[in-house]
Amino acid sequence: MKQILISVDVEEFDIPEEYGQQIPLEEKLRVSEAGVRKTLALFEECGVRGTFFITAFWAKHHPELVRIIAQRHEIASHAYYHDRFDNDDLLASRLELENISGHTVKGFRMPRLQPVSIEALYDAGYRYDASINPTWLPGRYDNRHISRHVHTNGPLWIMPTSVTPRMRLPVFWLSVKNMPLWFTQNCITGILAKEDYFSCYFHPWELENIGHYKLPVYVRRVHGSKLLEKMRRYLCWLGSKGKFVTHSDYLRETGRLTISTVTSAG
Repeated sequence: MKQILISVDVEEFDIPEEYGQQIPLEEKLRVSEAGVRKTLALFEECGVRGTFFITAFWAKHHPELVRIIAQRHEIASHAYYHDRFDNDDLLASRLELENISGHTVKGFRMPRLQPVSIEALYDAGYRYDASINPTWLPGRYDNRHISRHVHTNGPLWIMPTSVTPRMRLPVFWLSVKNMPLWFTQNCITGILAKEDYFSCYFHPWELENIGHYKLPVYVRRVHGSKLLEKMRRYLCWLGSKGKFVTHSDYLRETGRLTISTVTSAG
């Protein structure tokens, strides 16, 4: 059976600040929290079990909600803060998330999918990195030279976001919300014809009303209730194509991640 990996980047809603609009911290946390609650309800309705990459800073403000998430889904790290980073934060983020959730944290995703040291990740106790979108996104990154398959980089498993086999068309949050659903489905059908899994991510704040923020059209064109309905149809369709699993589930079920591997890492 094909495996479907849906992940969620839970962070302070700071994307308006990338475009010069400052907003209060309370608002950043509120928008994200409301989106997380909608995401959990949507996942329950569509039978999704997924991976939540959460910043430790956000988790400290919403510990009870993190524990609710951990009852069904995998908790992974999205660094300590979303707007700044230091290698020392890698360990601190993992420990904070484990303390709050009560679960071992094995995975990491760098904010904005920026480069991160594999050695530093391993030293901080992580077993896999999901920071790679193996495509070209103008102004962000060009990862067309990186394998689109799950692979190793030194001691870590690298779990890229899915792209189409030949043209490497991305199938992630921006493309899902902006492209017609039939086009997204065709891309995924092509991916699953070649692979045993499909991996995609989005942000909870997309499910909120963000039309009044100073954001590029491609970010705010589809949001709130309109995106929620589209995501409902999208996820229900995905559920007919395979089994929803977390990132760690996939690594375990394919023999890549074992109990001894986790134990030896401390």
